[in-house]
Amino acid sequence: MAPTTTATAAAEQAPPPPPQHTRKAVGLAAHDDSGHLTPIRISRRKTGDDDVAIKVLYCGICHSDLHTIKNEWRNAAYPVVAGHEITGVVTEVGKNVARFKAGDEVGVGCMVNTCGACESCRDGCENYCSGGVVFTYNSVDRDGTRTYGGYSDAVVVSQRFVVRFPAGGALPLDRGAPLLCAGVTVYAPMRQHGLCEAGKHVGVVGLGGLGHVAVKFAGAFGMRVTVISTSPAKRQEALERLGADGFIVSTNASEMKAAMGTMHGIINTASASTSMHSYLALLKPKGKMILVGLPEKPLQIPTFALVGGGKVLAGSCMGSISETQEMIDFAAEHGVAADIELIGADEVNTAMERLAKGDVRYRFVVDIGNTLKSD
Repeated sequence: MAPTTTATAAAEQAPPPPPQHTRKAVGLAAHDDSGHLTPIRISRRKTGDDDVAIKVLYCGICHSDLHTIKNEWRNAAYPVVAGHEITGVVTEVGKNVARFKAGDEVGVGCMVNTCGACESCRDGCENYCSGGVVFTYNSVDRDGTRTYGGYSDAVVVSQRFVVRFPAGGALPLDRGAPLLCAGVTVYAPMRQHGLCEAGKHVGVVGLGGLGHVAVKFAGAFGMRVTVISTSPAKRQEALERLGADGFIVSTNASEMKAAMGTMHGIINTASASTSMHSYLALLKPKGKMILVGLPEKPLQIPTFALVGGGKVLAGSCMGSISETQEMIDFAAEHGVAADIELIGADEVNTAMERLAKGDVRYRFVVDIGNTLKSD
């Protein structure tokens, strides 16, 4: 029977099916909310005119990966191949790509596409794309296909979302990988809000994957940096190994009181839902606290603590591609790199269990190139 006019019109209006990618790759995927990772065969697109094909060598494990594979944010679309702290070597470029060539060491962070047309994109703030950021994994790209991350042996990414690592190993790919998320997440707001001026005093709340990198960047900027932590056991680590100038136990009332009104700014990396009052009290008048952590519950924000001192409470999400490249170049020049535990692909499930307990100093990085096997 011939299709009716209505059926024909519906067929014409229906979106085309997603393209079938033919480049074979292997990865590690979670298939349900147990979060257990097992090998999987996936497909990547052929290298397009504006694409860069990359052999993945290392991939950092971000806490977001753990949240996603366990579906704690209720948005996982299984199978999930996580990983958005990707470093590797270019294997092929499209005909329109002039900035990269085969053999270059490169990185890919949290996003792989944006609309490119909205005000944020035009202003070079792709991370706030109003048309919708396409994330490196667990996202739907603009061609309708799902994105798979760096827990795999190869990725193909638009040149717009690839950053260059300096030649000669000035920033090692393994210790540089976490900077593509953790690094730029703290670097970008520090630059945007003027918390990068030598001699100023900045506080860093939380000494984990983000916090330890924030301490290093603050030191490289020439700032006086104080770590604010709930854990007294981290005092020696912060002062002697990471080079912080001060350390405050946030539950110690006398230490917090002594530091009141001394800080120009605070980078808050904590994910705990606590009152902001005691932290805001540490700021000088017109001081700024920037939130980069993601508490699950609403924050308690005392209005008078903000208004009375003309203080600013702001948020920041990731960083733009230009900020990421700037951050990589700055890190290489000043010797800033993440403190990592390098693990094999067969150790990722144990690493996830440890990460859930906070048992890592300070970032797991998977040695994809040497340990993820295709057979």
